Amino acid sequence: MKKPKDYLVFPLDVSTYEEAIRYVALLKEQVGVFKVGLELFVSIGPKILEGIREHSNAEIFLDLKFHDIPATVKSAFTAASAYGVAFTTIHCDEGKGLLRSVVENNPSGTKILAITVLTSLESKDLKELGYQEKYVNDLTELVLLKARMAKDAGCSGVVCSGHEVDRVKKELGSDFIVVTPGIRPAWSLKETDDQKRIITPYEAVKRGADYIVVGRPIRTAEKPIEAAQKVLDELEGAISQ
Repeated sequence: MKKPKDYLVFPLDVSTYEEAIRYVALLKEQVGVFKVGLELFVSIGPKILEGIREHSNAEIFLDLKFHDIPATVKSAFTAASAYGVAFTTIHCDEGKGLLRSVVENNPSGTKILAITVLTSLESKDLKELGYQEKYVNDLTELVLLKARMAKDAGCSGVVCSGHEVDRVKKELGSDFIVVTPGIRPAWSLKETDDQKRIITPYEAVKRGADYIVVGRPIRTAEKPIEAAQKVLDELEGAISQ
């Protein structure tokens, strides 16, 4: 059975090696997965992956959200997977063919997660982007459309908001991994947050999330370890019921 720590993904959304490693060393007992995004990887490069391994036993999620023509994405993924990370991400928008070609050329075993709909987007944004009215009015259906495509292509799972987790799990099975960003403990909610489709750690895991991404509530806390422990306590309540 997974421990609360195994659910928790902490994004290293900083730009320097020193600051990132400070968080790794500080939170290594509370965090099961450290996530490296564009800002840090572009700033530091693969050195940061070596640093995480040196200072913790956590898994690494290289979240670069590849989105380009098929040849470029395949080459980029091959390079990324050579680092031996546990997870990486690819946007669904280039279609099933691209996703399948990457899956079929994945000797490393890195789990490929497909990006469905970013948690910073809401219905009005989809309308501006030209999506069909049925998806504008029911964002969950758009997430399911992309999740089905990802599973058909052989991806290990998807990234989606907590509001869609239960539907994805019900339709695509418990083994299909769901990573949920936009997680905000009730004690951390702010009106200025740029994440729109948010959900608490407890709710996300009760709905079936395999991993939850919690960044700002921990990173900006006066005492990050205590904030992370509060998240773990909430997760313990969800998995013990």
